[in-house]
Amino acid sequence: MEFGIVELSRLQFAMTAMYHFLFVPLTLGLSILVAIMETVYVMTNRPIWRQMTKFWGMLFGINFALGVATGITMEFQFGMNWSYYSHYVGDIFGAPLAIEGLMAFFLEATFVGLFFFGWDKLSKVQHLVVAWLVAIGSNFSALWILIANGWMQNPVGAEFNPMTMRMEMTDFFAVLFNEVAQAKFVHTVSAGYVTASVFVIGVSAWYLLRGRHAELARRSITVASAFGLASAFSVVLLGDESGYDTSLNQKMKMAAIEAMWETEPAPAPFTAFGFPDQAARETHYAIHVPYVMGLIGTRSLTTQIPGISDLVAQAETRIRSGLIAYDALMTVRAERDATPPEVMQTFEDHSADLGFAFLLKKYIDDPRQASDAQIQAAAADTVPTVWPLFWAFRIMVVLGFGFIGTMAYFFWRASFRQMQYPRWALHVAVWMIPAPWIAAEMGWFVAEFGRQPWTVDGVLPTAMSVSALSMTEVALTLAGFVLFYTVLFIIEMGLMLKYIRKGPFQDVAETEAWVARHHNRLAGRRNADAIAQPAE
Repeated sequence: MEFGIVELSRLQFAMTAMYHFLFVPLTLGLSILVAIMETVYVMTNRPIWRQMTKFWGMLFGINFALGVATGITMEFQFGMNWSYYSHYVGDIFGAPLAIEGLMAFFLEATFVGLFFFGWDKLSKVQHLVVAWLVAIGSNFSALWILIANGWMQNPVGAEFNPMTMRMEMTDFFAVLFNEVAQAKFVHTVSAGYVTASVFVIGVSAWYLLRGRHAELARRSITVASAFGLASAFSVVLLGDESGYDTSLNQKMKMAAIEAMWETEPAPAPFTAFGFPDQAARETHYAIHVPYVMGLIGTRSLTTQIPGISDLVAQAETRIRSGLIAYDALMTVRAERDATPPEVMQTFEDHSADLGFAFLLKKYIDDPRQASDAQIQAAAADTVPTVWPLFWAFRIMVVLGFGFIGTMAYFFWRASFRQMQYPRWALHVAVWMIPAPWIAAEMGWFVAEFGRQPWTVDGVLPTAMSVSALSMTEVALTLAGFVLFYTVLFIIEMGLMLKYIRKGPFQDVAETEAWVARHHNRLAGRRNADAIAQPAE
């Protein structure tokens, strides 16, 4: 693969986006878990739950601050590295980003301050409301970001204006309720809830292994396992919904994920294992599970899922149709208001395929002059690199089912074994802490890498989206981002490990006194029950 300005810009954005996404899932999940813990505190007035809220809230605050720092730099790249993209689709893409900043980010940023500094200034109920507003604001941020991203995957509610040479929004509510965006939102936030649950269980297990903060740890595992079990089921079910949407709106991505080179008879099998060979267009040592892919992708036993070869042929047809639209567009640009009606009609008839003609810009300045070989090469470019998509998807799926098993086990122990956990399970929980981040990063990789060669699927190729920068300029900014983000990562890990090792340090005396009284009450009840038992 050639490594030019497009690939370097993609690498920079991928690095910053995936690094930023290290913070997002934990923020989404911890915000809800902390609000749940404070709800229990307000309902029971037990100091242990207040201490839990403050402790996990401290870790949430560290993660939130670092997430904001990495997120802000991402948005600058749209203007810096992807200026033509910003120009071409900014009217649509910019709207949800602006709403996210005005409505969601300001909401959570304002109430985060009240959450940390308002314990002694607000009533318990007022502070609880603040905690839930922080959680709602965090999740609203994800909603608007994913609406923007969902539009890139399925560009609805917009059309191309040949006079301005830009995409323009025609239906805001179509963008808002885009089925791809909604499925991505619930799938992504559920993954964040699982991430936070695994994190809380893992840290709590570490405390139990060392005999520290047992009361806090056991209660934390109870809350996290219940919340995480529901969320883990949600991730799998909503992932199935995302798969169905992908089969409808991004057929090439679906075929690449499955390494489905040829159209299979319905219902298509799922390839559980294999080694995709893109050059030979076959999957070596493939192990197939009958019917599963057809059910996931089409929810029927009779509908076919098109294979890569057929989709490439369809892409070539759409490129040739797009060339008709491109030729009419050049006439519109030249004639402006004097454009003959028949030319405008020709453009409208073929405008849905204009983006496919733009794929030829990679090979020739004027797509109308493209040769048959260049058209075939552009059609072949619509196939993303298959093997990383194939394996990333399967790693994500295996981890997803692993989370269900883990959460179910800890929930069972918490509910029916008096919150007692064997040491092997606690060790597994500690070692499992990185797993949800791996799954989340794999999910984002599948979503974004699988969209290539498009920035906006079927509308704007990635090769057209970049700014007119030199390799040196992009390489310098990439190096700067790597250095900056490495420093932030060291700070994040240092602070998180410091406060985890330190443990809960607020409300210690009050909590310990309550725990002592609580244990005495339990001991008294056990003694009373023993006395009440008839002698044998």
